[in-house]
Parts: sequence; C-alpha cells; structure tokens
Amino acid sequence: MARHEPGAYVEARGDQPAVVMGESGEIITYRELDRRSKQVARVLREAGLQPGDHVAILLENHPRYFEIVWGAQRAGLYTTPINWHLKPEEVGYIVEDCEATALFSSSALAGIASGLSEHLGRVGLRLMIDGTAPGFAPYEEALARHAPEPLDEETEGAIMFYSSGTTGRPKGIKPPLSGAPFGAAAGGLTLLFQFKYGVTPDSIYLCPAPLYHAAPMGWSTSVQRLGGTVVLMERFDPAKALGLIERHRVTHAQFVPTHFVRMLKLPEAERRRFDVSSLQKAIHAAAPCPIDVKREMIGWWGNVVEEYYAGSEGNGFCAIGTEEWLAHPGSVGKPLLGRLHILDENGNEQPPGEAGQIWFESDVRFEYHNDPKKTAEAFNPKGWSSLGDIGYLDAEGFLFLTDRASHMIISGGVNIYPQEVENELVMHPAVADVAVIGVPHPEMGEQVKAVIVPAEAAAAGPALEAELIAFTRERIAHYKCPTSVDFVETLPRLPTGKLRKAELRKRYWPA
Repeated sequence: MARHEPGAYVEARGDQPAVVMGESGEIITYRELDRRSKQVARVLREAGLQPGDHVAILLENHPRYFEIVWGAQRAGLYTTPINWHLKPEEVGYIVEDCEATALFSSSALAGIASGLSEHLGRVGLRLMIDGTAPGFAPYEEALARHAPEPLDEETEGAIMFYSSGTTGRPKGIKPPLSGAPFGAAAGGLTLLFQFKYGVTPDSIYLCPAPLYHAAPMGWSTSVQRLGGTVVLMERFDPAKALGLIERHRVTHAQFVPTHFVRMLKLPEAERRRFDVSSLQKAIHAAAPCPIDVKREMIGWWGNVVEEYYAGSEGNGFCAIGTEEWLAHPGSVGKPLLGRLHILDENGNEQPPGEAGQIWFESDVRFEYHNDPKKTAEAFNPKGWSSLGDIGYLDAEGFLFLTDRASHMIISGGVNIYPQEVENELVMHPAVADVAVIGVPHPEMGEQVKAVIVPAEAAAAGPALEAELIAFTRERIAHYKCPTSVDFVETLPRLPTGKLRKAELRKRYWPA
C-alpha cells in the first residue's frame, strides 16, 4: 500500500527539494524533512506529549515550519498554527484555548512570544528558532539531542485551525483523529489534489500566502504527501511571485483574489516579461473574486484558472474550471465532496435560483473546540453541516454565493469578524453606538469601515476618526481595524436592539 508522507519519498527522491524558500533560495530536501520531523516527534514525546495533545506554532513562513508540522503529525498530535499578526493577548487566548502544552516560535517573533508568559501556564515545552527569549529554549539544541529515528508507534495527527465566530472570539475547528498509522491513508484533500488537480512528484507548487491559513497549509502538506516541491514565499509580492513561477517552472499555485488584483496592477510590460507557461493549475479561493478580475486573469494565463469553495471545517468542497466558469460566470462550481442543499429558515429545500443557507450533506464531523453551542448550530437535525453562507443553485446545479450569514468581512482573502472590532470601539467614551461592516475595495475586495453614532454630535470629524482608528490599532491586530469611520445620527436597529446590518450595507454596496 502506498504511503502518503514525506518519508515515503526518501529512497527515490531523498535529494529532491520538499521545500524551496522563495526569497533566500534555501532548500530542504525530502531526506532532511524526514529526518528533522522524526527529531521533532522525539522532542515532543520526550516532553510528555501523547496522541491527542496540542502543539501551537507561532512562526512566520520559515524553513523550519514544515518539519515541526510533520513532527507533530507523526506523533499523533493536534497542531494549531497561529496568525503572527495578532497581538500578544490574542495569541495568548488561542494558546490557552487550544490547550497547547508545546509552543514553537522564532527570534523574528520574539517580541510577541516574550509577551505571552501569563498565558503559558500549561506550556511545558517552549522552543525558539534562530535565537532565544526569556522562557524559551533553543530549538536547534533540542533537536540535536535526538536521533532521527521514528517513534515506536506513529499515528496521524491533525491540524486544528482557528476561525473567529460571530462573538468575535476565535474558535478552534477540531477534526476527529483517525487513529490511522502515519502515512498509511491519504486524506480526502490529498486524493482530491492528486486526481482532480493532477499533483504528482513532478509538481512544483507555489505557496504565496501565510501557512497559518488553512488552504496554504493544506495544499502544501498535501503536495508533500504526494512527493512534489513547495516553493514557499516569505511574503507575497506580485512581481516576485511571477518571477518564482518562471524560475522554478511552477506547475500549481493557489491565490486569493487580492493576489490577482495586485498582479494585474503591475505595468503591462512588467507582467508580460514573465514566462508563466509552466502553470497547469492556478487555483483561487477564500473570497469572492470580481468577475472582471477573473476574466482578465483568464485572458492573461489562459484556461488554467480554477476556483473552489470550501471551509476549514472540511465538510464540503465545490470546484469549477475555466470553461465551466465562462459558461456560469460568478459561480463557485459543483460539489466534489459532500452533497449541496439550499434551505430556507424553516429547513425547506429551495428551488433553483432561490437563495438560502448552504448545507453540505457528508460524513464529515467536526467540532468547535470548547464551544458545544456553536458546534450544535453548525449541524441540522439531518446531520448536514453549514458554514453559515448564503447562496443559490442554478438550473444546472452550479452554486453561487450571495451573502454570508455572519456578515463576515473578507479583506484580501483574510476573514475579519466585525463583532470583535465593535466590542473594542463601543468601549471608547466618544462612541454611543457602533456597527462595523465591509465596504467595497478594488484591490482588497472589502475594507473594514466603522459606522459610529458619536456620544456628542459636535465631536464627529477627522480628528475623532483618527483617534478611533488608533484606539483599535492599540488593542487588536491592525488588519482587523477600520480604515475609515463614518458618523451617523442613528443605526438601523430593531426594537429588540438587533442591528440590521443588511440595511446598513446597502448604503455602501451597489445594488
């Protein structure tokens, strides 16, 4: 039986790159990745972590990232990658909530890591790469103490990503552990990438996005389960991305629409000087893609542009190729995993063209860690699950997204939940009432706007706008903060106090 893990390729491809760092050019071979992941697994086991325990990773796109993930994976652990743009308090909440007993970070993020001490009560193993900080031991020394030998028993772990809920607090999406021997069984996504997208040991995959997001991590590790090469960008730059596609003859890449916009904004002469003919699949997801942007990308790159719709929960997967999309512009495709149902608020199936909540009928089960109420709300009495999105099916069964039940903002492919921002702003003494919404932006898709009822009408103006933006930037990650503030006399609320955000959004979004 074929094994799907990096060690399966050591004999035939041991000196081939599993990872190439985009900027530095550093290469990690399959032999190195296999050896170092075994050492990581031994470090974790020595620290007392057993299958089902939790590891947190606070790390930039770093050459060591994958060996830590694979080490935890082969030790049967849950791994939680953490967004390093978060404030220490936000990072600390996730470390505590996921019940991590091991934490990996780097000297580049020592400023954040050093501010976590009050949240690390249960974290016995704290390792730092490329240097040290108070409370952290050197990662390199910890590995050096262990032989690159497999554990006596290796079972598959899982990734537990965090995705904010409508309360604004992130929630861990916890899949069940399979208990399968490490590498013995390919997951659904790996099989999907192999057979739907044609990933092979000869594939070269460009990862332009942070590994703390589900899709970049899922794609990259699946490529490594199939023996391909991951070209990992330290950070996205449109010209550098095109240069890497040309230099490494990239065959597969995944983007968010903002990446497309930034590449399209390059001067025509600069865009055209890069050879991107090696691309077999340029896949995009994570946020709605403007139809005109996608048409331009297809005109530039040809029929290699594909799209999918899915969530970190893994409960379903819709996909659409170029030709299908041109026939159904704006669609996110048909389901490849799970069966689609569009239901109204009473649970009745909607006919084609009628919008309702999107539900996936599948065998996949997941839970939101430490939140049984949110878990229960994600499933209906038939056992179908929903990500809370609204959409409709056309007569041919193609799915179109129309709204998000949670009013989540997607800016540059990153999910932002307004409640968290509102909770901060409402504490400011100059704010009487507040609503945070996403408004159209040509490059990011959406930008965060705060609509404020000031405590004193005379205070409304540019000075207060700047003060409120600065106020939020001191308390939460900058990418979540408003980029603009509008002042109004009242907000549209029901007598119950519930905010009618759909009505508010209509003021900013074209009909």
